[in-house]
Amino acid sequence: MTEKKGEKKPSIHAGHRQRMREEFLRAGAAGMEDHRLLELILFYAIPQGDVNPLAHRLVGEFGSMAGVFHATYDQLVNVPGVGHNTAVLLQLIPAAAARYMERNASFEGQIVSIWQFKEMLEPYFFGARDEIAYLVCLDGKSKVLTARRLGEGIVDTVQIATRKVVENALACNASQVVLAHNHVSGVACPSNADIETTLHLKQVLAEVDITLLDHLIFAGGDMVSMAQSGLLVVRG
Repeated sequence: MTEKKGEKKPSIHAGHRQRMREEFLRAGAAGMEDHRLLELILFYAIPQGDVNPLAHRLVGEFGSMAGVFHATYDQLVNVPGVGHNTAVLLQLIPAAAARYMERNASFEGQIVSIWQFKEMLEPYFFGARDEIAYLVCLDGKSKVLTARRLGEGIVDTVQIATRKVVENALACNASQVVLAHNHVSGVACPSNADIETTLHLKQVLAEVDITLLDHLIFAGGDMVSMAQSGLLVVRG
């Protein structure tokens, strides 16, 4: 077929966005590399143009798609090609995912395994950029009464004061409690300060007939139980 004079050749990118959407709907995200999945997301912040270079740039800058989602607004807009809409969308996705996970976490029934706490609490730390602490209150039959956010900051500081822990435990009439916080360093190993603070809390709670069952440390998808690690033994 002879090309007519002045007729534009179809772009090699013609239909690219639609093909990527169809690929995702057909096979899901499992087979897509980080930059390609990120490219698909960018379609909804940048309506026109080739966003593949920007997707590569973001992954290169932050190391992975997870790194992109952990980046702050200011860090994102400092990347060439990222505007306000793109930065907000990239902040919104992990926030919405965390809310979804939180709402689907079950608090019903008896806790019989430490790993049930992981399933329950992990959504609270998903995408967190700061250290956050929670107190899970249970009755005498190990049924969850509530999970209360104690505050942000390193667990051995005044952000998690002994009084705050005791008051929250007494307020829900708990017989047992589990403390949990995250390490933004990505390493779930308890620090010496974590251990000292936990042993102090255990003694104080025992004075009001409340048992501190465990202190769980979350980081990078991992969880370390101080009880299972033998770190809750008060040595005289």
